[in-house]
Amino acid sequence: MIFVGNQRGGGRDLARHLMKDENERVVVHEVRGFASSDLDGAFQESYAISRGTRCKQHLYSLSLNPPMEADPSPELLIATVNRAEERLGLSDQPRAIVFHEKRGMDGKIRRHAHAVWCRIDTDRMRAVQMSYDRPKLQSLSRELYIEHGWTMPRGFVHAKESNPRNYSLAEWQQAKRAKKHPAELKGVFQDCWAISDSQVSFANALKEHGYILARGDRRGVVAVDHKGEAYSIRQYVGIPPKQVRGRIEDMDSLPDRAMAHYKAAKIVTDRLRELQAEQNRLAIKKLRCMSDERRRKQIAQRDYALRMLERQKVRQETENQQRQTLIKTGWRGLLQRITGKRRKIEAENRDAANAARQRDTAERTALAALQRDARQELLKRAKAENVSHKAVLKELREDSRQIEAPKPALPNPAHEKARAAYVEEQKRETSKIRKWRTPTAERKKRRRSRRDRDGPSTGR
Repeated sequence: MIFVGNQRGGGRDLARHLMKDENERVVVHEVRGFASSDLDGAFQESYAISRGTRCKQHLYSLSLNPPMEADPSPELLIATVNRAEERLGLSDQPRAIVFHEKRGMDGKIRRHAHAVWCRIDTDRMRAVQMSYDRPKLQSLSRELYIEHGWTMPRGFVHAKESNPRNYSLAEWQQAKRAKKHPAELKGVFQDCWAISDSQVSFANALKEHGYILARGDRRGVVAVDHKGEAYSIRQYVGIPPKQVRGRIEDMDSLPDRAMAHYKAAKIVTDRLRELQAEQNRLAIKKLRCMSDERRRKQIAQRDYALRMLERQKVRQETENQQRQTLIKTGWRGLLQRITGKRRKIEAENRDAANAARQRDTAERTALAALQRDARQELLKRAKAENVSHKAVLKELREDSRQIEAPKPALPNPAHEKARAAYVEEQKRETSKIRKWRTPTAERKKRRRSRRDRDGPSTGR
């Protein structure tokens, strides 16, 4: 059943719309909680109450549209309105229910309903908050489709059970960690049953969730997953066996449990192999990126080292010139020699030159260590990526090996023909033995009847 709900004002226009003559029949079934018994007066009363609040959309209008194949009774529509009222938090609010009967394009008259509530809570003089009304109505709609066996629109099916053929690596690992609850499994099977109308569509719907429809060993029709677990359709959909047999028209076309296990496992293992190939491509891409980054870093480090050597060379020349200016020439130089000051300046210059060389060497050593640490960090990242990649591939290979099911041997037509001939021959031999033994059995029966009639024989 499709619900369309919205908050609105304009009570007079809504009342006029609900009472239009374009329908074959209009029945005001209920006006509850209002002083007036007609729609216009009731909605005007709701508007008058809303004037005591800031609420402008004082009404909540809900239309209930059953599916084409359904013919709901008024009792079912009223019960549905009550359930919607509880979900929406509008219990005990004034409401009106109107039934419409309208002729469709095929000429068939169908019944649908409209329900309108006053949102104003008169005790608190506040409007009832209508948060998340559409998800609530959609959840109720799904329940109704499943309860009554109506064909569910695909838009109502839960998307949380993904197709295993579309798993990403993270989704696969999450699916492995998660344990499915029986209620969730029942929801999947009920969704698949609700959106299908034939054996083929039901099998395809199950396949989208990773299940293969098969013949059970003793449970009729089952769905088999990639682990080989068989789920009874009758139990998990919650329907009698007669309905299952009514939809599963050709049991002979279904695979047995072993073949279904192989097919379901193949879907997952094929996807796992695709994930392995995808991981290899990503690893190669990352390796190339890291190789390019290492090459760029090497070039940058070499350029920086060359620039540093140039700076040191310029600095050395500048410092040498400054030190040379301390040694005078001419009569000042002669005075430095006589006083012994020149020898002292030359010693200081030698010490300063040694200190400058040690400083430059220390700078080059520190730069080399820093660049070496940067290269080691890059290599460590590459090693960690490689270890992680190998671990993921190992996990995928182990999962694939555990899930992979052996392919059942297909029956050999020649062997089947010989087996059928052997069975027929055994039947004929058994019938001959029965025909040969029948007279003896009849004689024993007649002998017992005579003994019962005449008593035991005395013999000779």
